[in-house]
Amino acid sequence: ESFLSAVSRFNDRAQAWLLDPTQLAPTYREARITRPFPFNAYYDIDQVPHVDAATYRLQLSGLVTGKRIWTLPELYQLPHAEQITRHICVEGWSAIGRWGGTPFGDFLRRSGADTSAKYVGFKCADDYYESIDMRSALHPQTLLAFEYDGERLPAKYGFPMKLRIPIKLGYKNPKHIVEIFVTNTYPGGYWVDQGYNWFGGS
Repeated sequence: ESFLSAVSRFNDRAQAWLLDPTQLAPTYREARITRPFPFNAYYDIDQVPHVDAATYRLQLSGLVTGKRIWTLPELYQLPHAEQITRHICVEGWSAIGRWGGTPFGDFLRRSGADTSAKYVGFKCADDYYESIDMRSALHPQTLLAFEYDGERLPAKYGFPMKLRIPIKLGYKNPKHIVEIFVTNTYPGGYWVDQGYNWFGGS
């Protein structure tokens, strides 16, 4: 187990070194969208959490000096971007979807996040948790997604928001996000703490 952990840490360092923050993941035409897009979680679809839009608040914590609490109407007013990209699951399947939201790097800067910090972590309404490196958080295709295929993000895909980061494997794309934190302390992740590679590049 200690050997496998050492190999995983080496893989993390190698992937981080190889990351080109300007290299974009492939994008696709609308005709290539996978319909229906697969449901994917560590629980069954009838266990998808219900998040009340009216009372929802996104909490920012850690190394953040600006706005720390966001309502959904405020989030929906942020600059909008859209992408059609491929979701790649560590289990060996992939699917192409259309995601809309706000560029995550811009959101972090707008919120006064310390973008020189090492990590950005996520806590979710379904008790999932994950973290990514700051360079990946600032990647131009990393999206705080509020929409899927032109409509408000359905509960099965992560309402009220998910992180869409096409340069990472699927488990690095948390759904039902309720808190984002910026830190220099390694945060781990739900599957990472069970032995998955942390960097998770696709």
